[in-house]
Amino acid sequence: MLRPPPLARLATLLLALSPLETLASAGTPSPSSPPEDPDLAAARKALEAKDWPQAIRRLELARGREPRNADVHNLLGFAERKQGHLEAALAHYDEALRLDPRHRGAHEYAGEAFLLAGNLAKAEEHLAALDKLCTFSCEEYRDLKRAVADYEKKHAAR
Repeated sequence: MLRPPPLARLATLLLALSPLETLASAGTPSPSSPPEDPDLAAARKALEAKDWPQAIRRLELARGREPRNADVHNLLGFAERKQGHLEAALAHYDEALRLDPRHRGAHEYAGEAFLLAGNLAKAEEHLAALDKLCTFSCEEYRDLKRAVADYEKKHAAR
């Protein structure tokens, strides 16, 4: 008699032991994971709509409840930067990176903010940090690298 390979036997055993509902819900969040903060969800929608003041209002509310949330600070920085408030944006990126030094989005956005401020050296520091964080490249690294190249090209023409 031909026996199935060991992995096939293990898979069959696991399927026999697992309830069907567990398999059906594999792609959905578990009931134990907390739902997203409603103000953060509303802020994401405002950001998509480029409604920077509304995004800032909602993110500030979310920050009041979760002051140690690096994503909230990163998004606040993004919205503030889009409003032209570079100092406020950089303060939020700094806080996001203090809370999570590996936050790729905060490194990208901080680098972009430094380019707007004319500080290529600081932007390149964030690009170098992303280079270390992104083993085989990542979207944040590629986006900031492109922004640095565009900045250098624009300022070399002067």
